[in-house]
Amino acid sequence: MNPIRVMVVDDSVVVRKIVTDVLSADPGIEVVGTAVNGKVALGKLPQLKPDLVTMDIEMPEMNGIEAVRAIRGTHDRVPIIMFSTLTERGATATLDALSAGANDYVTKPANVGSVAQSMESVREQLIPKIKALTGRPVTPVRPAAAVVPPPRPAAPRTGPGKKPAVLVIGSSTGGPEALARVLPALPANLPVPVLLAQHMPPVFTRQFAQRLDRLSPLRVVEAVDGTPLLPGTVHLAPGDHHLVVRANGRAGFTTALNQNPPENFCRPAVDPLFRSAVAAYDGAVLGVVLTGMGADGRNGCGEIRNAGGTVVVQDQATSVVWGMPGAVAQAGYADEVLPLDRIAEAIQRHLAGAAPLNTGTTMAVGGRR
Repeated sequence: MNPIRVMVVDDSVVVRKIVTDVLSADPGIEVVGTAVNGKVALGKLPQLKPDLVTMDIEMPEMNGIEAVRAIRGTHDRVPIIMFSTLTERGATATLDALSAGANDYVTKPANVGSVAQSMESVREQLIPKIKALTGRPVTPVRPAAAVVPPPRPAAPRTGPGKKPAVLVIGSSTGGPEALARVLPALPANLPVPVLLAQHMPPVFTRQFAQRLDRLSPLRVVEAVDGTPLLPGTVHLAPGDHHLVVRANGRAGFTTALNQNPPENFCRPAVDPLFRSAVAAYDGAVLGVVLTGMGADGRNGCGEIRNAGGTVVVQDQATSVVWGMPGAVAQAGYADEVLPLDRIAEAIQRHLAGAAPLNTGTTMAVGGRR
């Protein structure tokens, strides 16, 4: 398998060297060029033909957001990973870049004590995302294991399904833009509360909740501990906290936050949210898993289905990375595997108590990973 060809775009000599050295140390990656700003990067793209671009945000002449828009304006679909600062301004700019067509982001090392620590931070964040976005195995495996198996039909139910009393959603890579399409398509009078776990750091989640709130008829908030769960409100898990459902007897259900250990290397994670919803609502749960790398949400979806709930996942063709939804589908836990533009309709159908569509038309998958 040929190495992944990467172009590094950053106006900082130090950052370019750190990123280049980290990537070049991986035998599966080749840095084919660098650029000091978006304008230079645009000029080099046709010659270098990289498989992926890492892009700084703040640069002279043409910043990262302008560069993403310009690249997408040429209909070039090369994956782009933004380099962002963990600040309010950085979060806003990163979300703007994702809206412009960037695929994912990593945060720049902050308050680290040495170049070695900075390099390790970049290595841990960046390399798995580069490999996921270019369809390569994230960990070394035999070539045959890299083939994506088809979804399994959902396991037969042992009893009647339960009409959902809550909607839980999980997403990661590509999730911000997927959610920005799904939530605005849901009505303001949605009959159930919504809880959402998107893999995202602190600061970013607050900005993202505000952005979704502006886009959607639903009320979207960054979750705080102890808030009653009411229909039509979306609670987004805050960065570095797991969001779970707490049952309070006659008082009903509320949000709860904790900093228990990460699950699936993530906090917030999808599995603890899904598990808690199953326990609180006695399985009357609609679980939705959108684009994302890894397998977070697979076990939680298994618990939803075993308890009589329903699971819908995004299909491969419309996912930026078919890791999380693919893991659920391949485990046989998905009642429906649908393109992104049909997820909102499916949510409303299941909340109304209608039966799933014919699985022969919904279990098909496309080719993009």
